[in-house]
Formats: sequence, C-alpha cells, structure tokens
Amino acid sequence: MSARSRSDRWFDAANYCILTLLLAAVLYPLYFVVIASVSDPDLVNAGRVWLYPREMTLEGYERIFGDDAVWYGYRNSLLYTVVGTAINVTLTLTGGYALSRRDLPGRTVFTFAIVFTMFFGGGLIPTYLLVKELGMVNTMWAMVVPNAVSAFNIVVARTFFQSTIPKELLEAAAVDGCPNTLFFLRIALPLSMPIVAVLTLFSAVGHWNSYFQALIYLNRDELMPLQIVLRNLLIASEVSDVMTSDMASSADQQRIVEVMKFGMIVVASLPMLALYPFLQKYFVKGVMIGSLKG
Repeated sequence: MSARSRSDRWFDAANYCILTLLLAAVLYPLYFVVIASVSDPDLVNAGRVWLYPREMTLEGYERIFGDDAVWYGYRNSLLYTVVGTAINVTLTLTGGYALSRRDLPGRTVFTFAIVFTMFFGGGLIPTYLLVKELGMVNTMWAMVVPNAVSAFNIVVARTFFQSTIPKELLEAAAVDGCPNTLFFLRIALPLSMPIVAVLTLFSAVGHWNSYFQALIYLNRDELMPLQIVLRNLLIASEVSDVMTSDMASSADQQRIVEVMKFGMIVVASLPMLALYPFLQKYFVKGVMIGSLKG
C-alpha cells in the first residue's frame, strides 16, 4: 500500500474536525438537558450550569413521578406504542410482501394507489369526520387506526422483499407443496429480520412521539399520552396541583416548573433510548437493503 500524501492527511484531519464539531453540536443539547434536570433551578436559570451539574437535586424528578398524570401518560403512551407498532408492522409486512410478488394480479394498480396517498390526502376535517363516524373519538383506536399503514414503509418493505427473497426460493417451496401463507411465515419473515427491526423502530418512535392525534381525537385526561403532559409543561407551563401544592408563591412554582421541564424531557426520551440499542445492529442493514431497487 502506498504511503498517504500530505494532502490526504490534511483532508482526513479536516473531516475529523468537522465531524467532531457536528457531534458536539448534536450531543451537547442532550447532555445539557440531563445535567440541568438534576441541578439547582436557580443556577440553571442564571446560566451557571454548562459542563456539569451544580448543587445536584432530584426534586424535579420527585415531583414528576409523584403526579398521577405522568403515570397515566406513561401507561397510555406504552399502550398506544405497543398496539400501534404491532398493527403497523403486521400490515406493512403483509402488504409489502404481497406487492413484491410478481404473480399478484393488479400489482401495479395497487402500488399506484398506495403511492398516490403519499402525495394526496383527504385533509384533517374529512379524516376527523370519518373517525367520528366510526365511533373512535375518545378511544384508544383513534390513536392507532388512522395511521395504521404508512405508504412509505410499504414501499420500503416491498423493495426489501424483492431484493432479498429470490424467486427461486419461492419456486422450490411451491414444488415441495408449501402454501403462500406458510412460505411467508416460515421462510420470508425469518430472512427479513433487518426490515422488521427497522419498521418496528420507525413505528415505535412515531407512536411514542405522537401528540397531534391526541389533541384532535381525545378530550379525556385519563386517555392522554405522555407527550401531551410534556407539551403542556413545555409550552403552557401547565402543572397539576399535586406537583406544586406545597409551593407558597408563584415565584417558587415557576422555579420548580423550569427544572421539571428538563426532567420531563429526559423521562419522555428514556424508552426510545433503551429500545434503540437492541435494534441498532439491524437498522443500517435494513435501510440500505431496502433502498437498493426502486
């Protein structure tokens, strides 16, 4: 191997510097939220917390977890995420596999109809009226059924199956008398773990971070997801009486609300941060394979 030239070394050094700066720009805000959530709120408001927590306190977390609304939000978000992700992944994999089969009658028409929805939709008001007529307003199903299928994810799944499952394998299974359903469940799916992991991560993150549907379709506090609790705290600084019942003045209440904002961000982010390491090894592979062919 020939020795690298000086210009190559300078190029590598510049790349490392730029990537390091970009990494710091992405990670520091996350790091700051964590240290601010366990620091004295007066020091945080005064701008004296930069690199490490100062006068550490867990008062914000104690008040957050002492409120029933947070626990209800956590329960609801977990329920919506688990049920919604199961529905999303099931429908996406079955739809993507069916569209990948060249012997499917009308495959081009179905694909066009699905892709069409990526560019044109009915709008918010018709969608709300449909959900209302189906009796799903103020129910869990309003959070998981309207977005049960993503056209983009179906296209990705279809492309993955086309590029990963050879037609010779299907022909061999058919010769052995393997029906289509059994081939999909016992052969295609075990070979498709990367795309299953990618779809699971995409769907889970989408459901966990979803709050707009709750604003539109839900008006009962006991059904609200965690993101609504977080939104009320961050945007409107709304807290329940339980969180600040012992505060003597509005200044004290505002002081503790500020540190609770950082704590709520950490609390709301933990489940997705815990999920990603288990799916990370499949993530890049699934995305790259799913993008090989159109």
